[in-house]
Amino acid sequence: MAYLRSTVHALWMLVTVMPWAIVMLVASIWRRGIPLYWMAVTWLSWAVNGVRLICGVHWRVTGMENLPVGTTAPAILLVKHQSTMETFLMPVLMPHPLAFVFKRELLFVPFFGWAMARLDMIHIDRSQRAQAFNKVVEQGKRLLAQGIWIIMFPEGTRIPRGQQGTYKSGGTRLAVETGAPVIPVAVSSGKCWPRKSFIKHPGVVDVSIGRPIPSQGRRPDELMREVEAWIEGEMRRLDPQAYE
Repeated sequence: MAYLRSTVHALWMLVTVMPWAIVMLVASIWRRGIPLYWMAVTWLSWAVNGVRLICGVHWRVTGMENLPVGTTAPAILLVKHQSTMETFLMPVLMPHPLAFVFKRELLFVPFFGWAMARLDMIHIDRSQRAQAFNKVVEQGKRLLAQGIWIIMFPEGTRIPRGQQGTYKSGGTRLAVETGAPVIPVAVSSGKCWPRKSFIKHPGVVDVSIGRPIPSQGRRPDELMREVEAWIEGEMRRLDPQAYE
């Protein structure tokens, strides 16, 4: 039954992403920036509500009160990465537009990547490390000034449930450079939508948003250690069975 439901959900995403990407590409001739972003979030909401209605995957969010208040209040979200679900769910949950930092190869994914290319995101060439980070800082400052929050996955890739990846300091380096606070986020998505798995399992995904951590006067590596300690500690509270 889980396989059948997952197949239906995959078809739902496929048949909706192609026409909506075309709509966005046409709309981008006249509309760019934040209005186009919210058009993209419309499709993401279809995807996550589809997984809820079709596959029985629900979510429970705590800590929304920890998010900065104000139309231009800056924030850098550093999120635990276990599956595709948090990449779809976080823009749907957040009250501010988000700018993902991602590898430029994703822009060549048919329809999905083409639509992403029209959004105000930060795509980098990993082969040019120094120039790539300078680009992240330059674009990050501009986006944060507009009230657009930056979202990054400090482990860099999806990590299997119950495991811990290597936390890289790119997100905290950006925070220190821009003075924006860091918001750590723990997500137990691996319980229901495992890494690189086609099958989604019914259940509840917990999203826990931590308190803002000031970045001014901090060292990036020290700040990342604090972020890592909070996220990993919270993951063991949210999903203790995975860490037995």
